[in-house]
Amino acid sequence: MKEGNERQKKAYEIISKYQIFKKLQSFSPILAGTIPIGIDIPGSDLDIICEIEKEEDFVYTLHNLLPENTNFTTEKEIIGNEDCIILNTVLDELPVEVFGQKIPSTKQNAYRHMIAEYKILKKEGEEFKQKIIEFKKNGIKTELAFGILLQLENPYEDLLKM
Repeated sequence: MKEGNERQKKAYEIISKYQIFKKLQSFSPILAGTIPIGIDIPGSDLDIICEIEKEEDFVYTLHNLLPENTNFTTEKEIIGNEDCIILNTVLDELPVEVFGQKIPSTKQNAYRHMIAEYKILKKEGEEFKQKIIEFKKNGIKTELAFGILLQLENPYEDLLKM
């Protein structure tokens, strides 16, 4: 990320400047999503996924993660039959989402999708990558864009099998 494209460098800067991974270290944070694999578009957020043991510890850490007077929201949702806690904010003009579940970070779907997408991008090449980016610019979610190009019946599930 430090040596990547402009958005990857910006993400690295933000993570370093605000010591996000250091502050979240007890939650096994992983950078996921489109920025690490270079298929992000303007408005794409910096996705950080975490493993939660005790929700109250995670919520406490989230509320102390950012500098004072930083606007953010936290919410609790159920995704895939799993409780999760999500923080959304903007740091230095880049949207940031911190996502926590009681699942190891490397077993969460966001990470698994990113790894599958990365492997597909490497196999399919630059033209495929640009088609994914164009779909995203037209409002199509990442997994759906892969599904269209790869003719997947259920992209969210099928990508996890690849």
